[in-house]
Amino acid sequence: MTSAIEFIDVSKTFAKKDGTVQTVLDSVSFSIPAGKTTVIAGGSGSGKSVTLKIVLGLMRANSGRVLVQGNDVTGAKGKELEALRTQFGVLFQGSALFDSLTVFENVALPLRERTKKTEEEIGNQVHASLSQFELDGHEDKYPAQLSGGMKKRVGLARAMQLKPAIMLFDEPTTGLDPVMAQEIYQLFAKTQSEFGFTSVIVSHDIPKIFNLADRVIILNRGSMDVFSSPEEIQWSEKPHIREFVKMTMGDIYQSHLVEI
Repeated sequence: MTSAIEFIDVSKTFAKKDGTVQTVLDSVSFSIPAGKTTVIAGGSGSGKSVTLKIVLGLMRANSGRVLVQGNDVTGAKGKELEALRTQFGVLFQGSALFDSLTVFENVALPLRERTKKTEEEIGNQVHASLSQFELDGHEDKYPAQLSGGMKKRVGLARAMQLKPAIMLFDEPTTGLDPVMAQEIYQLFAKTQSEFGFTSVIVSHDIPKIFNLADRVIILNRGSMDVFSSPEEIQWSEKPHIREFVKMTMGDIYQSHLVEI
């Protein structure tokens, strides 16, 4: 199976104010299969968001190698790093919309900044996206006028404008009620089915988020455990995984694919 992202013996540490060192990633190796959904789970401070930042080149690992689409991007800088980032779309925890821009302007932003398309071409593409993400009639609204779920839709529409090969989702349903979170999960599944991108989701919404997962990675004290399915997690004999199962998944867990 082709890997979209691969970590090879990657370590990341941080110096603490008291002079000690916190190890977030300790020589971890794993791969994320292309065209599939991988969920990264773990407790607060376990390194989930750090992993995404290393993938995007926003943070440097202390050692190890990072491959994206087979290319070693460990020391990427300048134009090489910029080219790397064009392969990614990102949906942040708070959607990261610009409050001073309308929905249309937010979605159009990457096209205006990174392409040479005319305003007519941009307008046609953005309006098509707004329709696809059920945002018709909201193009002139500002983020403050939108519900949490609508902001997520706008953020995803914007992230998809450059047709990324890989989508990164950082706690995408934080702040949403269970019904709205389920709608967003359905939107993610539908969008991936249509576009075929690789999806990496960092989330604390366990076990619900596992309904989207083809593979699960659990972070704990610098180490990573990789599972080929959510069901496989509950059969692990490792004490920290058994505790994770007890706290988040219950005695018997079975995932249910999100209907699209």
